[in-house]
Amino acid sequence: MTTNEASPKSYTYEQAGVSIDAGNALVKAIGPLVKATRRPGADTEIGGFGGFFDPKAAGYKDPLLVAGNDGVGTKLKLAIDYDRHDTVGIDLVAMCVNDLIVQGAEPLFFLDYFATGKLENGVAERVIAGIAQGCQMAGCALIGGETAEMPGMYAAGDYDLAGFCVGAVERGEQLTGDKVAPGQVLLGLASSGVHSNGYSLVRRLAEDMGWRLDRPALFDQDRLLIEALIEPTKIYVKSLLPSIRAGKIAALAHITGGGLLENIPRVLPEGAHAMVDADAWEQPRLMAFLQAQGNIEPGEMARTFNCGVGMVLAVEPAMVADLTAELEAAGETVVRVGEIVAGERGCTVKGSQGTWSAREDWSATHHS
Repeated sequence: MTTNEASPKSYTYEQAGVSIDAGNALVKAIGPLVKATRRPGADTEIGGFGGFFDPKAAGYKDPLLVAGNDGVGTKLKLAIDYDRHDTVGIDLVAMCVNDLIVQGAEPLFFLDYFATGKLENGVAERVIAGIAQGCQMAGCALIGGETAEMPGMYAAGDYDLAGFCVGAVERGEQLTGDKVAPGQVLLGLASSGVHSNGYSLVRRLAEDMGWRLDRPALFDQDRLLIEALIEPTKIYVKSLLPSIRAGKIAALAHITGGGLLENIPRVLPEGAHAMVDADAWEQPRLMAFLQAQGNIEPGEMARTFNCGVGMVLAVEPAMVADLTAELEAAGETVVRVGEIVAGERGCTVKGSQGTWSAREDWSATHHS
């Protein structure tokens, strides 16, 4: 007897849009990259349900653990739109590890999360290669991660990234800001560009002003504008760690979203006010370009971008010369950007007429 009923459809994960094979191929491809990030305390293979880390093998006796997580923000959209996937992984690591080093913690291990609608044409590999490179620069091990293929969650070609990092500091050596006092000097370490904050404004300007990102930058004919904007965030870990361990730094502020104005007060005790003198260093041409294009007020610059300074150190005046020499030997560009004075906890950034294109003397203050 024949029946007209069609046999019930047999569903597979592949038909739903998830490729097990693509996921497996990716794990295989990134294996060597992950191996290259091994360090004392981390030497397990990836592919298990979690990654082990041994703080004793890393040389710690009584460590406090410090954890942080972050993303790359809308800089990712620039990377996606202009096929620049190779360095956003460095940004991801930088945003996490720079937040650990300012607390005196050495980054030990890193985990990443990469999510997309469909794994395709090596994009994930390029991104994760950047993450592994960032981990090597920071001296931390990439001990695991999650690659999620989620059809229907992301527009074609889009992906998202998140990073998670754990660091350690011996009990009593952590930097909490309690050592900051009036009379100390503020040193700034040069940034490598916009780092990874303020890109929603950058992208809005690009759209409204009709920038051609694939053309040489107006302020630097040797580089495409996209290259200047995608330049990865500087990782300050290896240059700062020896000075931190030697007790030469009272506090550190990582200049991220909120700029100089809002990040410096995060490491100040009550009764300490940071005075930052914008006349003390030259505004990078990229920052001047962004400011001119957006007709941005100096005070708004100070609370939006790093303005050329990616890390700020509070140090005793007697330490300045010594520390400057050490950090310059480690490849940093160091500028004296201001001082700590007695006053309400907060930060003031001020400049003269002409500094940051100001029509008159200016100042901006943030109290926390």
